Amino acid sequence: MLKGTRTLGVALLLALALLVMASMAARAGKPGQDPDTELGMRLYAENCAVCHGPEGQGRVGATLAKDWPSIRPDLTVKTIITNGVPGSRMPAWSQAKGGPFSEAEIEALTGYILSWQTGGAPVITARATVTLRSPITPPPNVEGDPNRGAVLFDENCAVCHGPNGQGRAGATLAKAWSGVRPDLEVETIIANGIQGSQMPAWSQANGGPLSEVEIDDLVTFILALGGQNKVEQIAPTAALPGANASSSPLGGWAGVVLFVILLGAIIAAAVLLQSRKA
Repeated sequence: MLKGTRTLGVALLLALALLVMASMAARAGKPGQDPDTELGMRLYAENCAVCHGPEGQGRVGATLAKDWPSIRPDLTVKTIITNGVPGSRMPAWSQAKGGPFSEAEIEALTGYILSWQTGGAPVITARATVTLRSPITPPPNVEGDPNRGAVLFDENCAVCHGPNGQGRAGATLAKAWSGVRPDLEVETIIANGIQGSQMPAWSQANGGPLSEVEIDDLVTFILALGGQNKVEQIAPTAALPGANASSSPLGGWAGVVLFVILLGAIIAAAVLLQSRKA
């Protein structure tokens, strides 16, 4: 019996060692699983990639994947995120300035952006999953498909204007637009931007990413937001740009750990059974 107990103890120690080794190996092999890096990547995907590109290459915003010419580049990037850049398209993102980010979130986002300098940043490979909505009826006398516009809105506009146009870092769009041709007003704003504000030009003719057809679809959706035609969310999005199995509670290293625990339990049970037979 003593021999069986010792064998069981050895098996349990072996399972524990395997657990620790698997956890350390998984963390070392997946730099994106560091909590701060994971937070910074998620914040970037949700808030920054739409303007600066998924790899910081620039889109309607500046290029961020570069060497920052500063003695303290961390302070430079943190200050820009916190306060924005007056006279540019870059708003202030800190809660102290009316934005959505806490100090800890700004620190994580700064670290993620600067990791591009060393090539150590995990790359965002997938786009955000758009919000599911009920079918939208187009407002009268307006060109464009509001259902396609809803997808474009989620991909390009919701980060600043909110998922239902309620406003965030950008203006409220879910309102009654005045004027004889509100569609032309909204189209002009999207295509050309607003000089002296944080609204960039989105049309391809002005260096943006959207075609004329896409802008028409966006215009129709935005007008539907402020009209009698209620835009209803069926379910909020759960997936994030760059999300993969490793971000799930049972994905990545967590899945490996769970497997090792189960394997250790099976080994221990088998050893215990064998010792009792002996």
